Amino acid sequence: MNGVLVIDKPEGFTSFDVIAVVRKLTGQRKTGHTGTLDPNATGVLPVLLGSATKAQDILPDHDKGYTAGFQLGIRTDTLDIWGEVLERVQTDVSEEEVLRAMESFRGDIMQVPPMYSAIKKNGQRLYDLARQGVEVEREARPVTVYRLSLVSFNIEKQSGVLEIECSKGTYVRSLIDDIGKKLGACAAMTSLRRTRACGFGLPDCVTLDALRELTESGRTDEILRPVESLFVTFPEIIVSDAQAKRFSNGGALDISRTKLRNNPPPDGAVLRVLDGKKSFLGLAKAEEKSGLLRIFKLFAH
Repeated sequence: MNGVLVIDKPEGFTSFDVIAVVRKLTGQRKTGHTGTLDPNATGVLPVLLGSATKAQDILPDHDKGYTAGFQLGIRTDTLDIWGEVLERVQTDVSEEEVLRAMESFRGDIMQVPPMYSAIKKNGQRLYDLARQGVEVEREARPVTVYRLSLVSFNIEKQSGVLEIECSKGTYVRSLIDDIGKKLGACAAMTSLRRTRACGFGLPDCVTLDALRELTESGRTDEILRPVESLFVTFPEIIVSDAQAKRFSNGGALDISRTKLRNNPPPDGAVLRVLDGKKSFLGLAKAEEKSGLLRIFKLFAH
């Protein structure tokens, strides 16, 4: 089985728990996912099966979308409500003040990753150090917040909900913590639901219960997305049968002998290569100097 299952990860499951369930249900041992979600988070988790696992390190769309709840006046060691409470303060913040504080966190920003994260420092995971009570200095990293909006804010409870679209490597917990600091107080994340990943959204998802029902009735193909769906942002080129055979055997293609001859792609451009039946063969990278489409990654099976 080759392709992508877009799972709506349930609360209380690790991403690896989801992988284990998918393996058991589908019988496919070769599996992977495209971005870890914490156990308390829910939402979009694309699971790669078979030849799709070869896409893991070359995915073109790493941007993510989230809906996140927050509570002002609380600070924890994990920056969310599931951690140890380090501080509680009384806050009296207005919605307008929250909106003003958020303005500083749109666009390209520098963010310090939390201690409870999988980032390595001197060969050790930060969360392993954090569990030992060790805090180390972390360098701020560039991330991009494309959209940050306040969905709701309860002034009595001093809590609200954010919608966020951001680049790979953005920590929503840290974003909420930073907004709390900007308000002269503190804040912790209370919920997290991923709404988009790798170009897939919540409408594309299936629950594990639905997957179980479909696999038991032999209908998994109804929800299995093709490997090619991971690369829809790349333009396609349909080649002849002879060219398809050459490409599948590892050979480069002469651009002047393809349909791109009058409009060659720029140097370094990545294209989806399809045969005459529009079956996805793999990815090619254009080389302007040689005039060739060289293999970037093969997915033919």
